[in-house]
Amino acid sequence: MRAVNLTHHFLIAMPAMVDPYFARTLTYVCEHNDQGALGVVINRPIELTVAELFERLELELDVADLRKLPVFFGGPVQTDRGFVLHNPVGEWNSTLPVRDGIALTTSRDILEAVGKGSGPGKLMITLGYAGWAAGQLEHEMQQNAWLTVEAQEHIIFDLPVEERMAAAMELLGVSYASLSDEAGHA
Repeated sequence: MRAVNLTHHFLIAMPAMVDPYFARTLTYVCEHNDQGALGVVINRPIELTVAELFERLELELDVADLRKLPVFFGGPVQTDRGFVLHNPVGEWNSTLPVRDGIALTTSRDILEAVGKGSGPGKLMITLGYAGWAAGQLEHEMQQNAWLTVEAQEHIIFDLPVEERMAAAMELLGVSYASLSDEAGHA
């Protein structure tokens, strides 16, 4: 398989995906290179609100609009650690710029700014991330585990969670219901 960079792409789990961490998920790839890949699942909210997370972290949350937003399961790696997917990039202590003004930040300073109302305009918070070793994602793609399509920011930040998968599929011109759970190779 030729080298492909899936940074700023969605990974759409195929119906045959049986891994409980990734079945029926839409994952945003934040980094993909010869060392591996890193992304966050963007359609699996957990039973934790931003207000509850801030309370656990002993952080002030002065922005009422954020209190009821869900925190997401970002993936099975480091599920005790928070990751903030956001736009614009800003200047935070530990940020991975992705593309088109989107970045992933893991430092506490972004949460402190969010709580005071001076954080990024668009954001979602996850616990954990999805990670692949060198060549692992490419192998999974050869096994027809994922569909890929270039990401669009509005799907991540503007659509309700339950509409994100369908919107990503629309970018490919197919519906999720039309996919077969059996793969073939020519």
